Parts: sequence; structure tokens; C-alpha cells
Amino acid sequence: MDEKDSSHIKPYTRPAAGWGALKQVAVTLHQERVAPANLKALLAQNQPDGFDCPGCAWPDSNHQSTFAFCENGAKAVAAEATSRRAGPELFASQTVTQLMAQSDYALEQYGRLTEPMVYDAASDRYVPISWDDAYALVGRHLRALPDPDQAAFYTSGRASNEAAFLYQLMARLYGTNNFPDCSNMCHEATSRGLPATVGIGKGTVTLDDFALADTIVIFGQNPATNHPRMLGELRECARRGGSIVSVNPLRERGLQRFMDPQSPLEMATLGSTRIAGLFVQPTLGGDLALIKAVAKRVVERDDETGGIIDHAFVQEHCSGFDAFCADLRAESWELLVAESGVTREQIEALSTIFIAGQRIIATWGMGLTQHKQSVAAIRMLSNLMMLRGQIGKPGAGLCPVRGHSNVQGDRTMGIEEQPTGAFLDRLGQVYGFTPPRAHGHDVVATIEAMQRGDVKVFIALGGNFAAATPDTPLTCAALRKCDLTVQIATKLNRSHLVIGKQALLLPTLGRTEIDLQHGVPQGVTVEDSMSMVHISFGRNAPASPQLRSEVAIVAGMAAATVGSNLVDWSAYAGDYARIRDDIEKVFDDFYDYNTRVARPGGFHLRVASRERDWKTASGKASFMVAPIALDTPLHRARKQYGKRLMVLMSTRSHDQYNTTIYGMDDRYRGVYGTRRVVFANQADIDMLGFEDGARVDLIGAWDDGVQRRADDFLLVAYDIPRGCLGAYYPETNALVPLASTADGAGTPTSKSVPVLLQRSSVTA
Repeated sequence: MDEKDSSHIKPYTRPAAGWGALKQVAVTLHQERVAPANLKALLAQNQPDGFDCPGCAWPDSNHQSTFAFCENGAKAVAAEATSRRAGPELFASQTVTQLMAQSDYALEQYGRLTEPMVYDAASDRYVPISWDDAYALVGRHLRALPDPDQAAFYTSGRASNEAAFLYQLMARLYGTNNFPDCSNMCHEATSRGLPATVGIGKGTVTLDDFALADTIVIFGQNPATNHPRMLGELRECARRGGSIVSVNPLRERGLQRFMDPQSPLEMATLGSTRIAGLFVQPTLGGDLALIKAVAKRVVERDDETGGIIDHAFVQEHCSGFDAFCADLRAESWELLVAESGVTREQIEALSTIFIAGQRIIATWGMGLTQHKQSVAAIRMLSNLMMLRGQIGKPGAGLCPVRGHSNVQGDRTMGIEEQPTGAFLDRLGQVYGFTPPRAHGHDVVATIEAMQRGDVKVFIALGGNFAAATPDTPLTCAALRKCDLTVQIATKLNRSHLVIGKQALLLPTLGRTEIDLQHGVPQGVTVEDSMSMVHISFGRNAPASPQLRSEVAIVAGMAAATVGSNLVDWSAYAGDYARIRDDIEKVFDDFYDYNTRVARPGGFHLRVASRERDWKTASGKASFMVAPIALDTPLHRARKQYGKRLMVLMSTRSHDQYNTTIYGMDDRYRGVYGTRRVVFANQADIDMLGFEDGARVDLIGAWDDGVQRRADDFLLVAYDIPRGCLGAYYPETNALVPLASTADGAGTPTSKSVPVLLQRSSVTA
């Protein structure tokens, strides 16, 4: 049966996780045909002597249980440990065009890549190539470019610290700062927003703070799907009487009730724990207005009764307080309510919980970062926490939850298109060269440069660039203009089929696999969302003898491109401890790197704002005034289309991690056998003249004259605010305009896309 015939909607009423999650782990391991020897690897996942989960960046606990993995972590391991192989036989039997016509899920199911391949245009097929010839091809293309800025070096959040460090070193020795990376598409608003308020673009909490918090406010997150191990900390907070609030347009099942698979009592009795006590559902794009409204209420309450604002903290540690409060007092309640989509009563309820909290953690995901005013929203959240002195004390602070396992570590290692002068100075001193100073391209700028023909070589260290980025047809056309595209990956995905005039597909070891160099097992390090750095050793035999590590592949390309006069790339590839020795020469915080990372649990990187050391221009935490913009593309679209205008947010299904599709279900939202669904409020369905279960097309309503559409979606009535829609990516990325980015961050606004609905034009 096709997707449409086999799909069905059945509301999910049970708790998140529990027996349902364990059952799905078993189903996944069976479907992936994981060999019995590889099943043991799950017991080593997130353990001190094992490997770091290749999925999310949630920190590791103290490992008091016999297993420290979640459902989606098990899916990530199963995907790597699968017995399926995408070797030369696959590419001999199917052309790139034929593969391109298949779904993302079907591509995932082919299994592990086994040897390096090069595209043969005459046959429209990938054919085998030796590693040496592949490196030589990369070197020839890069050396032939008249300007190093005609190359771009993309990085996925799965790359290790060691690989990322060598990758940025290679590119800067080559002469460019063109480092588009996955941070540009997810938490860039955090990285650009927080330095102006607290001095550093990282969170201020550790996992230990969650054990002390009495109030946790969760903005734009769905932990049960995106970082399930977080539910353990939320459960403990709820069970000790803490207050948990979910601020999200979608009322996610995982934040309602949770059955902990590691609780024998809950599992035996089919019990569960209520997580969030309050659900606040702002309209898409309404976060800034909502947070500002809570801040306004804090100031009003302090004016009325006193004792609400932590004036001692503000006086000692902050600047800009008087101007900030004056702006809040002058702000219109009518405007804040209208723009947030949240009633005064709910704002009061949220404010009451926030004011009552003594140890508050504010945590957020991409629901807060992928909007036009996301930088302002994150700064406003920082302002709100500063009002009550909730930064830099035990059990309280700012907690951006990153997506992929080492996205934060890659940025720490220098994967940054806007590097600081101090970093470049140190890098140049250590390696004896003059690094390029001009800022490079982020993701959106890279796509625009490829469109213009200004970027001719594109190299991706992991990821699925074509599927993850906005404006899909435009992005694919831009990639195809390149002279060479290089993809370093474990499994086949869409981007490997969107190729330049020449293309390489280079298979790499996964995080779960043993990495032997000269007979010695090598470990790689990662940094989680809370700045903990720890080492990871694979446990499984490599899927193919031809696989090479990310470190070895980067070293091979570098030697073929920039030579080995300044850097002994082969020595680095043979012993990763040497890389760490030199990382500590570049970054002071990595002193005694090899010694400290060898300790169980690794070590914590200092975050100055956690210690109330403010690395801002004023030397203090800075309150920042943020007006509510009233002439955004969404406002203009509403004026043009009236009530017909809907605002779309893209999201993951439960059987998905980033662009990797593990299955066709979204269990917690009650969707089975399909991904082409769009969630809408029943009142909007009625107003637009549709019915629950109708087939609809989504039409872009951006004002640049470009036609954008995503066809044939199942309309599903759901608990979502009026005027808002939800649907999965990458299926709806074609609707996100490339030019629609966050002010001050360049992050695509994938959570606030103006669209119209029409009955499906696709013939059943």
C-alpha cells in the first residue's frame, strides 16, 4: 500500500516512554537486523568507558543505572549497527536519478555506506574510487580555485572535537572562514543573543542544577522526542513538588505524563508522573511578546509590593536596568496580549509561578530560535531571569538545549564563520601562519554564493545539507552549480544525490565503531549542551574494512590540499591524543586535556556567566530593551490575506532525528504510517471550509514573487492556537524562504512561515 492508503490517525493517550518505548526499541533493533554482537553496544552507550550517544546533546548522568539510553538513542545506535549495506552493488543497480525519486525513509533503509565512491556523469551512477584518488581529486579542485573563499566547509553536529578542530585548521590554512554549520540553522540565535546580555553564548547550568531547581520553564521543546533523557530530570523535579511550565504552541504528550523505564515501580504498576502543571500556548512568533509580558508583570508586582526583583543582584551585576524597566512600564498590555496570542489570565498564571520560584531554570529549544525576532526573544528571556537574580546560582540559570550531540563542541573548536581575533591570533601563533580575517559564509550566505557561482567547491563533514536547509528547490539548484561536492557520511541521504559537476561520497566510521589506528583504539571527545567534555570509544566492529574515521578523512584531504609542511596530518590521524595536545595550546580552557578527559565523566568547561563573571563590554550583565516589531513579513501577509493566512511551524516526528527518518509514525501525536500531515485548529479547519481528514496543499505566502508549495497533506485537527499550523520537515522546508532569517543571527525562520491552504490538486 502507498503512504496515503496505510496511514491513520489515532490519538495517543498513554504516558510517554515506558513499555511503549521499550517495545519500539525492540522493533527497531529487529527491523535494522542488528547482529547479536552489536546489541551489547547499547549497554556501553553514555557510560564512562563506552561511547557517547550519536543522537542528542543532553548530558550524561552519574550512570547509576545499568542502561543510560533512551528510545531515540537506541534508534540512532541501531541505525549505525544495522546489518544492511549500501555498497557498490546498490549504486551499480540504480542511477542517482532513480535513487533521488525515493523517499528519505527508503534511502535510510539501504544501510551503511561501505567504500568511497565518485560520481560518473556518463552513467549517472556512483562508482568506486580509491581513498588516495579521492583525496587527490579534492586537492586538485581546491588548489585550482583562484580564491579560497570559493570553497565552503560544512559541519554537522556529529563531528567530534578532534575532527572539527582539524577541519577548521585545514580550511584556515587553505585561506577561508567559510564555515556553514548546523548551528546556523538551530541555535545561532542563542549564540548571537546571549553574549550581549551575559557575555557568552552558552548555558549557565549543569545537570546538577536540575536536582536543585524548584521551577523549570520549558520554551519551544519536545523532550520526549528530541532529548528523552531530559524527562528523567523533569520527573524528579515534579515528584519533589517543583513547578514545570511548558511554553509551546503544541501541547506535547511527553510533557503531560511520563513513565520512567528506569523506575521498576512505575513499570510494574503502569504508573506515571505528571510533568508540566501549566501549558501556555503562544501563537507562532509570539514568544518575544509573551516573555516581555511576564517581565512587565514582574516589574509591576515589584512596584506594587516590593520584594519581587532581586535589586541586590541588579545593582551589583547589571547595567541598563532603569531603561529596561521604563520600556516595560510604557509597553501596552493590549499589544502584548495580541502579539503573544496568550490571554491576560494565562500570562498572570505564568507570572505567578515565575515569581514564586526561588531556583528557576529557563530552558529552550528551536521553538524559540527559529523566528525573525528570536535573538530579541532570547535576550528578553535573559532579562527576565536577571530581574530575579536567577543566573549564576545553584539550581538556577539559562539552559539552551542543543540538538545534535556535538554541535556545541564544534563551535568551541572553531567551526565559526565569524571567528574572534583572539582565536585567530592564537591559532596563527601555534601553527606559524596568518589565518584569514574576513568573516565567512553561514548556511544561507553559502547557498546564495553557490547560486551566484561564487562558491564552487562544497565539502560536508556529515549532515544532510540539501534536506536540512530552507527553500529546497533553490538550494538543490545551487548545489548542482558547484564544480565539486564532497559528502562524508555513514549512510545514504538526500544530499548525496544532489550533486555538483563532480561528486564524492566518502564513508566514515560511526560513533559506535572501534577506531583502530596502528593497532591502538582511539577515542574522540564531544561537548554536551552543558559544557561537559567527555571521551567516547566505539564498541562495534566497523561496518566495512574500507571505512575511515572522520579524523583520517580530514587529514587525508588536508595533506592533499595544503600539504604537510606546517602540520603533520598523518601523525594526527595516527594518534588523536596528539590533536588534543595541540588543542590545549590554542584554547586555555582545555589545559591538561588528555589527563582530564580520561577521568570518568570528563570535565566541565568554564562558563564565565555561571560564576557571575560577565564578559560584556560593560563588564556587567546587560538589560536590553526590545521593541515588538509590527511590520514583519507575517504582519504584512496578514494584512494581505486576512484570516486565510496561516503560520506554519516545521517540527520532527517521533520516528525522526533531524533529517534522519527512522520510521513513518509519530506515536505521541497519534500519527501512523505517514509523514504528510498538517496539524490545525478545528476552528480554523471549519473557518476555511475544510474538514478534518481533508487532503490539502500548502502554498507559500512570502512577498518575493517566488512560488513555493508542498502538496497533498492530510489535514489533522489538533490542539494548536488559532492561525497556526504544524508539519514535519524536511517535507515542508520548500516553503521556508531563503531570505527569511532571524534578525542578528541568520537562522532560517522555520517556525514562522506564512502559508495558505487549498484543497489538494493531487489526483488520488
